[in-house]
Amino acid sequence: MLPRRSLLRAAGATASLLAAAPFVRAQGSLQKFRFNLGWKVEATAAGFLLAHQRGYYKDAGLDVAIDTGNGSAAAISLVGSGAYDCASADLATMVEFNVNNPTAGLKAVAIQYDLNPNAILVRRNGPIARPADLAGKTLLGQPFNASRKLFPVFAKAQGFDPSGVKWENVAPDIGDTRFVKGDFDGSAYFYFTGLLNLKLRGMGPEQIRMFRFSDHGMKSYGNGLVANAKSMEQAEAMKAFVKATTRGWIEAMADTQAGAAAVKAREPLANEQIEHERLKLIVDGSMDTPGTRSHGWGAATPERIQATIAETVDAFGLKSSPAVADIWTERFLPSPADRKLKA
Repeated sequence: MLPRRSLLRAAGATASLLAAAPFVRAQGSLQKFRFNLGWKVEATAAGFLLAHQRGYYKDAGLDVAIDTGNGSAAAISLVGSGAYDCASADLATMVEFNVNNPTAGLKAVAIQYDLNPNAILVRRNGPIARPADLAGKTLLGQPFNASRKLFPVFAKAQGFDPSGVKWENVAPDIGDTRFVKGDFDGSAYFYFTGLLNLKLRGMGPEQIRMFRFSDHGMKSYGNGLVANAKSMEQAEAMKAFVKATTRGWIEAMADTQAGAAAVKAREPLANEQIEHERLKLIVDGSMDTPGTRSHGWGAATPERIQATIAETVDAFGLKSSPAVADIWTERFLPSPADRKLKA
């Protein structure tokens, strides 16, 4: 039998090892975590799926279920209800949700798209050569479409009245086909969605003129990881999820082929070549930016968060304007070294 002093030393060493171990290892099982992609399985999910495929969530002590979604508004409502711990969703839509549901307490815990991907696409050989030419035209865009909802901010920055634009609410697949036929003057999209959807219907990028909101005065962030108050109370689990996700996205950005392959592995019906092309558009146009290079993946600046709030309040006509701390927290981000992009 060991002397009492030796037993105390052994107990102390065991306690130190348990304290240093991943938070769920001491419990003997993985902690369940539910994540909503906010959309279907395509390149927008590459970083999450790569992290899952390579075991980064499991290594962090998490059993992460990754489910498809039906747009930012639906994903945010599901997070708000507690059905999901976190979702990839548009920050403007989250701001609107919080203002309309004052007790919701949703916050972004990481930024996915440093530059806002909302855009209007028109025919290059058509009459619309500059944004102001959109005044009085007919555009395709559903009421829940983020590009349509933020259009007033874009129009205001370009000096024309958005109220003269007529919007057509047509199901996306049918709308894409009708746009190619010439039924609409332009269409509201995330640029990487629109360019690839139209390409699949025979309209190549060389036939399209694109007005990206971020190129025309809009400072808002795009999608972020949106979490509810209850999931944020599980601080170590949220930190583990954000850190593993950060690693997944950094690697998907550095190796877009691997990112597209992870999409294909999750969704066998996906066109891997198209998703690779989409992922490159996402990375080059919204993620690998001077801001992300400077601050690292997932990080935000108070100035840009404030701009996101101001533009959303203006575009949506919201009754109040939340503070930066009401919609954003950086306390779950990994260290600057862990969120630095690869060369």
